[in-house]
Amino acid sequence: MAQKPSIPKGTRDFSPVETARRNYIFDTIREVFRLYGFMPIETPAMENLSTLMGKYGEEGDKLLFKILNSGDYLAKADRSLIDSGDTNRLAAQLCEKGLRYDLTVPFARFVVQHRNELQFPFKRFQIQPVWRADRPQKGRYREFYQCDADVVGSDSLINEIELLQLVDEVFARLNIRIAIKVNNRKVLAGIAEILGEPDKIVDITVAIDKLDKIGIENVNMELAERGLSSEAIERLQPILAISGTTDERLAALSSLLSSSETGSLGVKELQEVVNGTRQLGLRAELDLDVSLARGLNYYTGTIIEVKALDVTIGSITGGGRYDNLTGVFGMPGLSGVGISFGADRIYDVLTALNLFPDDTAKATTVMFANLGVAEAAASMRALKAMREAGIAAEIYPDEAKMKKQMSWADSRSIPFVAIIGESEMAEGKMMLKNMTTGEQVPVNTSEAIEVVLSLKK
Repeated sequence: MAQKPSIPKGTRDFSPVETARRNYIFDTIREVFRLYGFMPIETPAMENLSTLMGKYGEEGDKLLFKILNSGDYLAKADRSLIDSGDTNRLAAQLCEKGLRYDLTVPFARFVVQHRNELQFPFKRFQIQPVWRADRPQKGRYREFYQCDADVVGSDSLINEIELLQLVDEVFARLNIRIAIKVNNRKVLAGIAEILGEPDKIVDITVAIDKLDKIGIENVNMELAERGLSSEAIERLQPILAISGTTDERLAALSSLLSSSETGSLGVKELQEVVNGTRQLGLRAELDLDVSLARGLNYYTGTIIEVKALDVTIGSITGGGRYDNLTGVFGMPGLSGVGISFGADRIYDVLTALNLFPDDTAKATTVMFANLGVAEAAASMRALKAMREAGIAAEIYPDEAKMKKQMSWADSRSIPFVAIIGESEMAEGKMMLKNMTTGEQVPVNTSEAIEVVLSLKK
């Protein structure tokens, strides 16, 4: 007996309805990206591992899907590494490429590689799948789509303010209530400085970024495991306990980081972004979160994370500024800032809240019944006229019982069925049935087009 086919864990098939709903998300985001002046690009699914490694921190590197070299991939491998179990060095010999982990690092590579063809500031958007060798769970997949918008070649904080407006517009159009959390990597660097542990900025940020998930006690335990002294951990507590309004938090943070030039600059940048956003207005909640780090090494300024208010799920959008990213590809000094929408989690939120529009999955508006060779030929002429008028229409391909054809149309929620039999052919008309009301009217093709278009408005 043949084994039942399956797909890898953390990946999914999508039915026509699911695909239509996903396209609703992509189209909504794409429309807002264009509204804000972003231009589309695409990059390959695979990149050289030299492009990807070292850009996401130690934890990120472990989640990279590596691709075995083609041909005899063991030919040049040091076989002693197999016996010794040195998998990292062995993988480096067997794999030169990997699936992209996100869209930001490939974008940085794209900018450097095509620098002479681009006009700066350069604003791009990209909607493509990414892969992470993560443990699959609700809202977390090994293959998922990201929808990114980035600006490179500008230091202005106007870009951050614009991106927050863009995020607000996307989720307003999707009818999802959100909270936007912001922080600044310079603030985190300032915290490390006043703790007397400037070299442990990565250890500190990786740990405190988990505050919402594991709680303060577990964060403190992880900080100790990462080598922070008990005194440094103690000095960190009042910073993580900052509360009050956004203005009160900024004021407290400014006071606590007053001895750190870097930290004070971070607070100043946060204040400018918050004030600029307020002046324009924001439908979403905007919250300062000093524990927000996103866990990625390349952020250098503003950090952004978006949470859905009505569904318990991870972040559904995130991003920030990454001044130094292109420097590792030979183009130092080019500042960038961007955001990434997690389309798969957004899909789960829309599904949980039943927010997809009713007509999202509808494709065909009119189905022509098939009553025979001559009738089908007449139907196809009318069908062509409807398509030329912009009406999605199709014909049932087989001559079958009317009950079967009507049931098929009903199962696909097709609003109208057009029937052309012998008498309709003789009169140059069709019987147009409204599948919702059950009303049937004899009309010619032009009249049928008017009826359908009037009900679509």
